[in-house]
Amino acid sequence: MNSRWIAIAAALPLAACAAGEATTGSTPPPPPAEMTCNADAVQSYVGQTAAAEVGGAILKAAGARTLRWAPPRSAMTMDYRQDRVNVMYDDAYKITQISCG
Repeated sequence: MNSRWIAIAAALPLAACAAGEATTGSTPPPPPAEMTCNADAVQSYVGQTAAAEVGGAILKAAGARTLRWAPPRSAMTMDYRQDRVNVMYDDAYKITQISCG
């Protein structure tokens, strides 16, 4: 007998949440379109001088959401993001490598 009351008591909050969502009539917005980086599309920029305009062109051509500049001898986090393009350059500001992540 007690287990029946426990089951009913546990189900009531869940039912209230489901009813609350149904009565609002709004649906959550769809997730933003996934942007993935394509490093192959921007390899022609290797050897060019690192500058803001070049960075913008790389970002657009790679189809990435974010751009990360990697100066020489700098530490970078190892977290992988499929929507980020990484641009490494040397002391002369020449782009040496472009990768995603």
